[in-house]
Amino acid sequence: MNGGHRYTIVVGVDGSPSSKEALRWAAWHAGLVDGEIVAIMAWNMPMIYNWEVPGPQDFAHSTAAALGSTLDEVLGEASAVPGRKEVAEGHPARALLDAAEEYRADLVVVGNRGHGGFTGALLGSVSQHVVQHARCPVVVVRETQQRTG
Repeated sequence: MNGGHRYTIVVGVDGSPSSKEALRWAAWHAGLVDGEIVAIMAWNMPMIYNWEVPGPQDFAHSTAAALGSTLDEVLGEASAVPGRKEVAEGHPARALLDAAEEYRADLVVVGNRGHGGFTGALLGSVSQHVVQHARCPVVVVRETQQRTG
């Protein structure tokens, strides 16, 4: 620790294979440097005119449950790496950049592709935006390819 600040890694999680790899890599790196992770998952309220949709609390609750489930799946329930779970309303890139500022992150880790978008693209829109606008180093982690035969 330096001046009371623990090395902090903000990692974006959306449940996609590359975000799970990013979470795994962030936890591994945090273990090497005696750091902590802040796992962020964001949600947006859909704009649907005159339709009944669940309220913001439902979206926040569902997102928190999905984040907890992904953390348990990837890191196990008793992870040795200290960390926090954060659920944010809004665009994922903005949520990651805001968290990096709030926690004075030393590093941001994102998967190269999330859910949606063009699957053939090298970077998704969130990872590309974070790389371009973060005030700290950013690591982009690719999904591990399964080998057959």
